[in-house]
Amino acid sequence: MRFVWTIIWALLLSLIISYVLTSMAGQALSLAPIFALTAIFSIAVIIIGDGILGDSKKV
Repeated sequence: MRFVWTIIWALLLSLIISYVLTSMAGQALSLAPIFALTAIFSIAVIIIGDGILGDSKKV
């Protein structure tokens, strides 16, 4: 379930970032870069959350 929420939040943040940047540039909003940015955000958060910041037991 945490991966689903990660993807949803990544999609919303990607949509906001893309909307603001395309509005500032005066271009049309395209969905392909939004989905690419969502994939990048999701993968980065999952790797950081589970891999780097995961529950590691220190000896």
